[in-house]
Amino acid sequence: MSEREVRYAHGLVIGKFYPLHAGHSNLITSALRACDRVTVEVLGSSVETIPLAARAAWVREEHPTARVVSAVDDTPVDFESDASWEAHTALIASLAAGPVDAVFTSDPYGAELAGRLGAEWVQVDPGRVLNPVSGTAVRADPWGHWHELAPSARAHLAARIVVVGAESTGTTTLSAALAEALGTDWVPEYGREYSETREGGLAAPWRSDEFDLVVDRQLALEQTALRRVPVPVLVCDTDVLATTVWHERYVGHEAARLVARAAAHRPALYVLTGDEIPFVQDGMRDGEHLRHDMHGRFREVLAGTGVPWIEVHGEVEDRVARALPAIQSALREHLAFAAPLEGRPAAEQQARVAAARAAVAAGGSRPSRATVAR
Repeated sequence: MSEREVRYAHGLVIGKFYPLHAGHSNLITSALRACDRVTVEVLGSSVETIPLAARAAWVREEHPTARVVSAVDDTPVDFESDASWEAHTALIASLAAGPVDAVFTSDPYGAELAGRLGAEWVQVDPGRVLNPVSGTAVRADPWGHWHELAPSARAHLAARIVVVGAESTGTTTLSAALAEALGTDWVPEYGREYSETREGGLAAPWRSDEFDLVVDRQLALEQTALRRVPVPVLVCDTDVLATTVWHERYVGHEAARLVARAAAHRPALYVLTGDEIPFVQDGMRDGEHLRHDMHGRFREVLAGTGVPWIEVHGEVEDRVARALPAIQSALREHLAFAAPLEGRPAAEQQARVAAARAAVAAGGSRPSRATVAR
């Protein structure tokens, strides 16, 4: 097929995109090249642990010319059941918003689906020879297949390990050392850079709104780094929560808006640096007399977050050795995904859906990566 050889008016691609990987993108790109317009349907079940809205956003970002829609599809997956086929096809047809001329899939189920929609089946990369990757493989081994994921998916899925601590307790040194040990990148503390350039430096009184600026720019640095990390983990030297503590230190009271932002931006793990090492004055520090109290405040704040955290002491190598087992444990939980419905008896699929719905109805939430096995 040429670069752009239109053969169909309306093409259809369906999938869980759990998560979006190179094979999915090849499928969508093939459809876009062959069709006047393409609808991509993101269909997921209640038991899955990546929100549909996030998956649809990934597809829209990577393929902006496609029409992307999403819906929950909790009908049991049973390719031998006509009733199951009818239910799935009815939902798919309703989302397509008009007749479909071609259905693009890699897997053989596309033939049956195309026939039921009155469309032609276009099989792309049979047997996944060109793109030997699947959602199942990615969920089982995110590290091994990280390079197959779209940058938007990486940014959503990568775990953040955040190093926090009082002044001159080695947070920057430890962040760099942990990143090296994990084979990944780390994000420096924007607040320090801002302190060096703000009018009056540390000597001038701080305004509360300055901390909003620091948070905004820290988050921007994180988001840029998350899209580029070579493995599914990013080390951060401070975060929003730490900024709330520094707001208390310099403004004199808690900022509820910053606390709320911190609660909505929880990492996989916090690492608190001990204050037993000598204080080093580098010209940008003014809190030696408060360092121990600040260390205690960090302990109090971390204990109230509900996020796992660990405190480390000693030389850098001792701190790294102490932190790594906790990091690995946090990463296992963060990168655990609920299995989708297919491949199980229909009754078991229905039971899993009922349990997920009941949990939401009882005031809980959709399954989280921290509470399910792959």
